[in-house]
Amino acid sequence: MALTIKSTNPLFKDSVTLAEFLETTNELELSLAERRTIIDQALVLIDSVYVHLPLKQAMYAINPVQQLKILRRQMHTLTEREFHCEMLRIFKELRDLHTNYILPAPYNQSTAFLPFLIEEYYDGNDQRHYIVTKLIPGFQHDTFKPGVEINYWNGVPIDQAVAINADREAGSNKAARHVRGLDAMTVRPLAMSLPPAEHWVIVGYSSDNQDYSIQLPWQVNQISSFNEILAPAATGEFATANGLDLNMELTNNARKVLFSPSAIDVSKEAADLRTSDEPLNEKKKDFFKSRSRYPDTFQFRPVDTPHGQIGYLRIRTFSNPEPDAFVNEVIRILKLLPEKGVIIDVRGNGGGIIMNGERLLQLFSSNQIEAERLHFINNEITLAIANSDALGGFAKQWVNSIDLSTITGSIYSQGFTIESPELTNSIGRQYNGSAVLITDARCYSTTDIFAAGFQDNKIGKILGVDDNTGAGGANVFTHDLLRALLPGPDSPFEELPGGTFMRVAIRQTTRVGDKAGLPLEDLGIQPDAIHRLTRDDVLSDNRDLISAAAALLLQSQGDKQ
Repeated sequence: MALTIKSTNPLFKDSVTLAEFLETTNELELSLAERRTIIDQALVLIDSVYVHLPLKQAMYAINPVQQLKILRRQMHTLTEREFHCEMLRIFKELRDLHTNYILPAPYNQSTAFLPFLIEEYYDGNDQRHYIVTKLIPGFQHDTFKPGVEINYWNGVPIDQAVAINADREAGSNKAARHVRGLDAMTVRPLAMSLPPAEHWVIVGYSSDNQDYSIQLPWQVNQISSFNEILAPAATGEFATANGLDLNMELTNNARKVLFSPSAIDVSKEAADLRTSDEPLNEKKKDFFKSRSRYPDTFQFRPVDTPHGQIGYLRIRTFSNPEPDAFVNEVIRILKLLPEKGVIIDVRGNGGGIIMNGERLLQLFSSNQIEAERLHFINNEITLAIANSDALGGFAKQWVNSIDLSTITGSIYSQGFTIESPELTNSIGRQYNGSAVLITDARCYSTTDIFAAGFQDNKIGKILGVDDNTGAGGANVFTHDLLRALLPGPDSPFEELPGGTFMRVAIRQTTRVGDKAGLPLEDLGIQPDAIHRLTRDDVLSDNRDLISAAAALLLQSQGDKQ
């Protein structure tokens, strides 16, 4: 039977129901001219700038350019929701989390959510299960608690319901679509997804060998704005070095606000201490001895093993702070961790500034680090972008090969690193122990690049909880950045109307070392070993996963001796 809910959480109380939220969108209406501008700008991005278009056409037999042209003919027959839905569908069929159509306000400021979090684990028979792992603080129920197993979703078997949701997501491979479909079951940023069609869900679950159901309404709140999330990585000195899954970043931020509000307090205290003019006193020393100066980015601790203590470092994002501060904080943390070896965990990391990932690699290797290569697609518009003097003429070294493509017929430009080898290797090795990397299918963009560099430069083994990473192999530019690079009345890039927004994968990344020349996009990184998450992992702080990673680390040390 359906059960009622009670919550004392202010966030839950201050939220509006989905029906109430939709009433605020009734007055939104794009004119036909504005719709035409949106479609035409999408055509410029995808047909002339989008670096993966040949790959996506080959892999998925899609024709987004033709779809946009058809939409332009049919746009006058569509409602506002239908128009946005078609734009989202065309972009999502690219299966590229870098290349997005972003809805206007209030959608892009809002997140739809249910008051619980679902995670999956595998039993000894490799059978997948879905359980509730967290509730919004203040939400209480007699039987619906962490640890209960979800069996049905609106009457649909849960595994099938997740699969249906996954088909709506833009992940670059099956594993990536699955985990993003799972994430969106209860937390859904609306910047790149229309609100749920259902106003509530009926969840069938079991607890203590009893079956129950509960009816829960979708709620909407302005938990995180895409502008706030995107701005640090898309503006300023490193605007052209962005590699970020924006939806993953929005989801991670929403989950922190909803399910871990204490983490917000820790972040605020760290920021206050970090920016304080007071000298390094005992309070600061004690706080930062066990916590990062940037706790939203890093967590760390020692881990006991049968062979002694090793270190554990979680990197949740490569977005902030800027590269020098980012790398220096990792160096500081490594000095606090045991020297025998370190587990680096980048699960759920949607990327950020590319240099943040690539500069880290040198800290764990005595060899010269070779960074991944970036390539433009060759045409007149990308030639103009590479020739632009804006932002310090960041892409001048690509100009010659793009220009010669008229003669050579090459689809892609030469590949160059995003910064000089001297900068990528300017610090050198800082940690003498071995390292092992943990990945999942949520890893994307800069995190893919970091994982590829970790493997290509033979730094250590990779342990995956999924068969591959999210496979985001590109540098992403916003539409606003392209307008800044090619300004003026003759620019192909016009201002987007109605508060809409777009991003595009503009430079493809390819691998080095043994896999030199292979693209990261859609392929991702295959780990050296797989560990399927257990019930103890999702309910007891990754206990079995860390044990498996420690075993792989110690095995790697033995192989080297």
